[in-house]
Amino acid sequence: MREFNITPPDENIREALQSKIDNLTKPKGSLGMLEELALKVGMIQQSLSPVLRNPQHILFGADHGILEEGVSCTPKEVTWQQMGHFLQGGAGISFLCTQHGFGLNVVDSGVDFDFPAGCGIVDAKIRKGTRNFLHGPAMTAQEMELAVERGAEQVDKVYAQGCNIVCFGEMGAGNTSPSSMWMSYLGGIPLRECIGAGSGVVGEALKHKIEVLEAAARNYEAKGEYLSGSRKEFVLEIIRWFGGYEMVMAVGGMLRAAELGMTILVDGFIMTNCILAARELYPAVTDYAIYGHCGDETGHRKVLDVLGAKPLLSLGLRLGEGSGAICAYPIVVSAVKMINEMDSFAAAAVKKYF
Repeated sequence: MREFNITPPDENIREALQSKIDNLTKPKGSLGMLEELALKVGMIQQSLSPVLRNPQHILFGADHGILEEGVSCTPKEVTWQQMGHFLQGGAGISFLCTQHGFGLNVVDSGVDFDFPAGCGIVDAKIRKGTRNFLHGPAMTAQEMELAVERGAEQVDKVYAQGCNIVCFGEMGAGNTSPSSMWMSYLGGIPLRECIGAGSGVVGEALKHKIEVLEAAARNYEAKGEYLSGSRKEFVLEIIRWFGGYEMVMAVGGMLRAAELGMTILVDGFIMTNCILAARELYPAVTDYAIYGHCGDETGHRKVLDVLGAKPLLSLGLRLGEGSGAICAYPIVVSAVKMINEMDSFAAAAVKKYF
């Protein structure tokens, strides 16, 4: 698989950044997470005066073979229908991107539909949906590697346009199921604690979803190379056995964004599991991540805790698409404005107070 050169930000600037933040005209620490965010963005950019340029949202869409098992109440055709809807301006992610000045890039990673040429959707299709992971791997190793590469390519495109802060979203009926599998195996969390309602599965339907995913885990452990290789080999096997093409492209995009020194805004349950997978491959990727929110999907808080993440918002969101990350963006803007536009005590001739 493609190798990425991701290193933690140079620590040499940390003291100067912290000093600048501490000497703004306010009691030390009184702006709370704005101060933490300003420090993080300054570290990522290696600058005492960080700037946010041309924010872009990349939304990957794909279908999932596990949907054949009735694990979601969302019909498969909703995937392709929503993909077109995003570009028409009437979807949740559409108004949020418009409101907050994000470019919206909609990418077909593996939708079971033929989009017409020139419709505005980027064609990066691997296959018309993954295979059913109840019975075997969702994708081949070659497909996984191609998905990583194509996800990285989408980040290269927006980076070339001057973007230095990016977020990722997803569309794919049934994709909380592969996310739950990643969360359990990569986060070390019992599978039942990772499975939630998704788009509205409750009661007997939720019981069925749990039974299907537990059966998939048993089948994998019987058929796969479970715990037989190195940690990296295990992680890659979990990614390809249970993942979706849109999820693996997001992993590739996150890794490339970190390699380029970009700030990554992380969305909800599915994208948080994607950065968990990315971290398992390259631990330093999370040095470039800001977590937008903690959503209502079962397990999201748990996977955030595994990552040691402090989400900015808690609004009861479970839409996905990248909505929570973009809702959080104005807070990041405030943090950058704080470090750049507030006076220091010395400049304002104000006596320092605590």
